[in-house]
Amino acid sequence: MQIVILNDAAEVAAYGAEIFSTQLKRKAESVLGLATGSTPVALYQELIRLNRDGELSFASAKTFNLDEYLGLEGEHPQSYRYFMNEQLFNHIDIDMDNTHVPPGDAKNPVTACQDYEARMVAAGGVDIQLLGIGRNGHIGFNEPSSGLTSRTRVKTLTKETIEDNARFFEEGEYQPHLSITMGIGTILDAKKVVLLATGENKADAIQAMVEGPITASCPASALQLHKDAVVVIDLKAANKLKDIEFYQHIEAENQKLQDYLASLASL
Repeated sequence: MQIVILNDAAEVAAYGAEIFSTQLKRKAESVLGLATGSTPVALYQELIRLNRDGELSFASAKTFNLDEYLGLEGEHPQSYRYFMNEQLFNHIDIDMDNTHVPPGDAKNPVTACQDYEARMVAAGGVDIQLLGIGRNGHIGFNEPSSGLTSRTRVKTLTKETIEDNARFFEEGEYQPHLSITMGIGTILDAKKVVLLATGENKADAIQAMVEGPITASCPASALQLHKDAVVVIDLKAANKLKDIEFYQHIEAENQKLQDYLASLASL
């Protein structure tokens, strides 16, 4: 697991956007795994800028989102399909038919989960998966106790997650307590995983994910098993790690290696 500690949320977003930009430039037909929430918004804004300036194209890309509320149609302002349209898809040159979000209004959610998995496989698998992390260590809507080999399925949200997301719903508005989410096993199938986290309220979860045991009580800890997982965090989210200087030293040495390899490639 590569740990990248940056000064603030702006640097985290820029670093993450560069990873996605590099992936698309290397492979135009990339399959991107995307996430919702407040943390990815700045990353999406940078990708929109690169697309608008002609530096990046999504014309051949496909996307699969992590999750969706069960019971909300895609046109609902609180649905994750609506979020993705507003925050990214409507502003880039992507074919909307190539954007996939779990169907929150599926008549048969169990079958819909199986179909979602099949579509990812048919697309060749996810090249790079974007993640956030919840205060309780959840990724996607894989709450504590989720199976570490789980696949896309219907999940009940914890009271903590419901409370965290309540700010997005109006008082008295229907707020779903169920979701469709990629499973942890599904996430681990991605060729590369990039997790972004900022702020002190994520510090406990980051410490448990990076330095704690691999356990279903912290679903994100399963990323320790991934061969190419990059965790990009700001200083506030990192402040409970036991040896921040160690991670910063390792990342500095990694950057020297990358610079050296780049110099060889230019010869």
